[in-house]
Amino acid sequence: MEKRSIWAWIVAILIFIVLMIVTPSIPQSQDYHNFADHRNFLGIPNMLNVISNFPFLVIGIIGLILCYRGNYFQLSLEGELWGWTCFFIGVAAVAFGSSYYHLKPNDSRLVWDRLPMTIAFTSIIAIFVIERIDEKKGKASIIPLVMAGVISILYWRFFDDLRPYALVQFLPCIAIPLMAILMPPMYTHSTYWLWAAGFYLLAKLEEAEDKVIYRWTHHVVSGHTLKHLAAAMVPVFLTLMLAKRSIAPERQSLLKTWKISWTNYKDSRVDVKSSIYSQIDVSVAEYYWWHL
Repeated sequence: MEKRSIWAWIVAILIFIVLMIVTPSIPQSQDYHNFADHRNFLGIPNMLNVISNFPFLVIGIIGLILCYRGNYFQLSLEGELWGWTCFFIGVAAVAFGSSYYHLKPNDSRLVWDRLPMTIAFTSIIAIFVIERIDEKKGKASIIPLVMAGVISILYWRFFDDLRPYALVQFLPCIAIPLMAILMPPMYTHSTYWLWAAGFYLLAKLEEAEDKVIYRWTHHVVSGHTLKHLAAAMVPVFLTLMLAKRSIAPERQSLLKTWKISWTNYKDSRVDVKSSIYSQIDVSVAEYYWWHL
């Protein structure tokens, strides 16, 4: 098993190296810093893009408190506690990093916007490995994954190339929903992962349509402000999941659960149809009995 893990890491690294060789670099566009809403309120530049980060601080602190206050989340593995701690620290830090960036958007400040988000992304991957693959491997991967995220930020900053950062940011967007659907969970309420992924996708769409949404709302709110609020729903749903879940009595993937539910639904429809046909047959028989 250890040899398989080593070979998997070697293959992943080789694929990454090949991609870095064959794909062109992706420089940071300076137009990225040109957000739709530049309004100042109460002396705060870009105020709505700044204060819309406040929910991250609230949910990050709540999550940290509940992780350690009487083990409210009932985390049964040491690696889980470390992973969720890193996640909620990253979430809380987003409030400071993103607010600092939006006060005066530029590349040097963008580092502090992306760094805490990267910590949260990489922690989530480690948590999935802990819960669904192997606790020891997941626990051992927390620091390497977080460091990989930090290195991707530094690489972008020093070489003006977003490829490693893009991989760190978007790989979890693909891997997490797939793992949530295909891999048997240790706990119940796995659908909350999909809700979280859905809100993150919504956040990215709002970010891409920043100026369009600002026009649609007649300059009331921009897409980037709504992006912050939608992205904050990701840790909200994960916190709700932690609070509600329990050890699964039987470990089965969401895909298998959906298949069983679909089969039961089809069987129930067949039973209903059979019942209706039986009643029709009885009614027809009674009709002929009384009229013949």
